[in-house]
Amino acid sequence: MFLVKWQDLTEKVVYRKFTEIYEFHKVLKEMFPIESGDINIENRIIPHLPAPRWFDSQRSTQNRQSTLSEYCSALINLPRKISRCTHILNFFKVRNDDLNPPTASQFKKAETFLMPKDSKKGAADITGPIILQTYRAVSDYEKNSTTEMGVRTGDAVDVVEKSESGWWFCQLKNKRGWVPAAYLEPMDGPDESEEQDPNYAGELHVVRKGYTAAQEDEVTLKEGETIEVIHKLLDGWWVVRKDETTGYYPSMYLQKSGEENTPEKNQLRNREAPPRRSTIRNIKSIHNQNRKQISQETYRRNSVKYMQSRRKLKNNFLNKGGTIVEDEREAQPAIPPRPSKDLILIRCSESTKSKIK
Repeated sequence: MFLVKWQDLTEKVVYRKFTEIYEFHKVLKEMFPIESGDINIENRIIPHLPAPRWFDSQRSTQNRQSTLSEYCSALINLPRKISRCTHILNFFKVRNDDLNPPTASQFKKAETFLMPKDSKKGAADITGPIILQTYRAVSDYEKNSTTEMGVRTGDAVDVVEKSESGWWFCQLKNKRGWVPAAYLEPMDGPDESEEQDPNYAGELHVVRKGYTAAQEDEVTLKEGETIEVIHKLLDGWWVVRKDETTGYYPSMYLQKSGEENTPEKNQLRNREAPPRRSTIRNIKSIHNQNRKQISQETYRRNSVKYMQSRRKLKNNFLNKGGTIVEDEREAQPAIPPRPSKDLILIRCSESTKSKIK
């Protein structure tokens, strides 16, 4: 909830979801690539805004409120071309939903879950009430183990936990279990607003379990190889880079470089990777538009472009040091070669000629 004060001194209350604000932030960065630091990070003046967390606790919600306050304060103090641009003004204009905000009875009742992840944790580590997100199943899924939960097309499930592995812990009435994220879609749109942007700088990871590509846009890697993750997707299939090759790889078989191995991670790697959305048949979505998906060709092209610019900057830095040395050498006077005897007799004065006779 925001209280917006306009130039005519009127004050309006508007309601925005954090996922909406994050989408607004991403568009703003695209509109002003220089000020967002996309070209040169030193020129960044647009404030940072962290991506929505996959699993929110009461503590993270409180931190988010403080972050939003700082973000909005920095936003309105930006140069006029940004702070008064149409994108910002339209975002904070009063909508029909703002005139009729939902009442307390219309909100979903908060529920508390005690997740037995770590027996060493005490009561102080248990989160408070959590408002669960509701997703819809786009196809039938038959469970393959007792820890999974089967769903039917159109089922509305509550997501208790979103794991980076692509397996989400859900509940449906009195049933609970793990469901592949690829079988679920948001209720308000086809795209995952929580999904982060590609990071072509890459994040180093080590392959802890080999995998052989089953589709053309996947990559085959062996255990022990080091790769770079350039895009973390919520369905558990991340886009990785090996040299100049990019492709999808199961995130549950990767480990961030420098992180210690744990029994929980070893147990996770013994499970099968979750299915991808492209392998699901008879998908029935309630949304008219399809999900936005970046092609591997685009990933590869942007990745190569980034790596070339990084190498260019490195070479320019190294050449800059070499240029100083070369300039110093050029500044020294060069000693011309001694002319031959015949050339002196032809071109020089009689005085000079007499000295060589």
